[in-house]
Amino acid sequence: MELDELVITRAIVEEYTRTFLDYTDVDVALVGGGPANLVAARYLADAGVKTVIFEKKLSIGGGMWGGGMMFPRIVVQEEAKNILDDFNINYHEYEKGYFVASSIESVGRLITGATAAGAEIFNLIDVEDVMIRENDAVCGLVINWGPVSMSRLHVDPLAIRAKLVIDGTGHDAAICSTIQRKIPGAQMGELGVIGEKPMWADVGERILMETTKEVYPGLIVTGMAANAVAGAPRMGPIFGGMMLSGKKAAEIAIEKLGK
Repeated sequence: MELDELVITRAIVEEYTRTFLDYTDVDVALVGGGPANLVAARYLADAGVKTVIFEKKLSIGGGMWGGGMMFPRIVVQEEAKNILDDFNINYHEYEKGYFVASSIESVGRLITGATAAGAEIFNLIDVEDVMIRENDAVCGLVINWGPVSMSRLHVDPLAIRAKLVIDGTGHDAAICSTIQRKIPGAQMGELGVIGEKPMWADVGERILMETTKEVYPGLIVTGMAANAVAGAPRMGPIFGGMMLSGKKAAEIAIEKLGK
């Protein structure tokens, strides 16, 4: 067949625009495309929740791509092995209770699992603010192109509406920090955004299930962002806690939505 560049251009722009407009009004908007949010998106979509992920970078997967210090392997503990099975991620037991998987394959299968379940992912979109309305609850996000925010260009943003928002932005806890900065007296949990403590994988992984919760009306926090908000330790290249946290965040959202 003879290819027409104009048809290609129209196909891309029309299909993207149609999908984007459809996802300006969603049940749950997840900020950050790391492992916790990818897991959350899969379980949310499986439950029939209209789900979208916004990632400001070109690639999805957060810090999982690099494994540990660019050795492309991750470790997952026994408690989270069933999530590896849910996503058909290959792994083997290194020592009792320590399971090793390829970080590259893991990211690919997490993305595939989320999108195959029906979640939509938009990369290169940054969330620069939130919308708050009745009952002081988060009800949407203010978005702009990732390259616009990275280049510090003065371009006005657009907005999307969401019944719930999940902050999975990692160490920065960007959405929680934005609310705390812009709303006088706003407090994430009991003490506000404290910032993560030094690495202690054992404590960080265990406490993550406690720190994953709704920390502000309409805002759930997951993954490393949850520990950063609560002042808990970072964990390093063990990802079982991230996956379990994502699943718990989805369960919290599903319950709040009454699904």
